[in-house]
Amino acid sequence: MKLFVKNIRDISFVPNSIWIVLFISLSLQCLWHWSTNRLEIRPQALSAPPKATLIRLGSLDDPVFAAKLVMLWLQAFDNQPGVSIPLKDLDYKHVGQWLDLILALDYKMQYPLLAAIRFYAEVPDENKQRQMIQYVTRKFMEHPNQRWPAMAHAVYIAKYRIKDPQLAVQCARLIRQYATSNSVPFWAKQMEIFVLEDMGELESSKILIGGLLDSGELNDVHQRKFLTQRLYEIEARQTTITDID
Repeated sequence: MKLFVKNIRDISFVPNSIWIVLFISLSLQCLWHWSTNRLEIRPQALSAPPKATLIRLGSLDDPVFAAKLVMLWLQAFDNQPGVSIPLKDLDYKHVGQWLDLILALDYKMQYPLLAAIRFYAEVPDENKQRQMIQYVTRKFMEHPNQRWPAMAHAVYIAKYRIKDPQLAVQCARLIRQYATSNSVPFWAKQMEIFVLEDMGELESSKILIGGLLDSGELNDVHQRKFLTQRLYEIEARQTTITDID
């Protein structure tokens, strides 16, 4: 009991100025917590990118490494502290500019175009889906034999997401006409035939196959056999349709 009284007596000797400072400190801390909980979290808009030369300087002239870092930053931009931005709400003009920057740093990098068509083009917004297809098409034409994978996926987006078979045929035709390297797989070069068949354009598909067989461009025996078999199948379908009519 004496110890308890002694402790109370000791506290009573604390100067009033100390109590005032303690009270103010606690009050400020409570006010700070209250204000931070009431702060409105506002997402940051995607702005235009800086010049590629600035990024090169900042990376100590290691553009390939810089391209990878910028790509990681861009793909994570929709996840900001305290808020997640739907991809369709991003400014796709600026998205294209950032992708241009990355390709300017490393033109051999495949991922920016694949991100454009497999990430940014998968939003439920037809206008932005078409924007990404147009973007990929422009970049494909710069290096068709290297950038055909993104263009092949553009065919899929046009056909199954936008449901625009004519656009899908246009994309597939560009692959056939410009991705002519032996490194480009046969199935990619012949996507136009498959899309035409799905559209019911059997005669157009037949003409295309016949032209390929007669052109002498196909030296692979298996490829010629595949297309010949495909031609027979199309003719059989045409005969069946004629019999039904």
